[in-house]
Amino acid sequence: MVALAGRAPPSPRYVAFDRHELNQILRVYGRMVAAGEWRDYAIDHLKDKAVFSIFRRTSEMPLFRVEKDPSLDRRQGAYSVIAAGGYIMKRGHDLRQVLTILDKQLKLVEG
Repeated sequence: MVALAGRAPPSPRYVAFDRHELNQILRVYGRMVAAGEWRDYAIDHLKDKAVFSIFRRTSEMPLFRVEKDPSLDRRQGAYSVIAAGGYIMKRGHDLRQVLTILDKQLKLVEG
C-alpha cells in the first residue's frame, strides 16, 4: 500500500473488548480461578471478533470461549459463550447476562 503525501497508511481494524467488558469477564474468571476450576486464559482480537478463551490447563484446548461478534449485534446479540465442542451455551445483547452461564455460585463448606 502506498502512503499518500503526509498521511500514514490506514491501520488494520480489529474487534476488541473494551475495559468494561473485560472487567465483567475477569470478575467471573477470577472467581473460578479462586475455586480451582480454571487456570489460564488467552485474549484474541481478530478482524471480525474478539475472543476470550478459558483453559483448565495451558496445554489443553479451551474449555469455554467468550466471543464478541459485532456483526451479530442486531440479530441474536454480539456476545456468546461457546463450549469446547463448539456448542453455543448462551448468546445475547447483554454481556453480564450471557456470563451467568459460567458463574457458578461458590458454596460455603462447614467443617
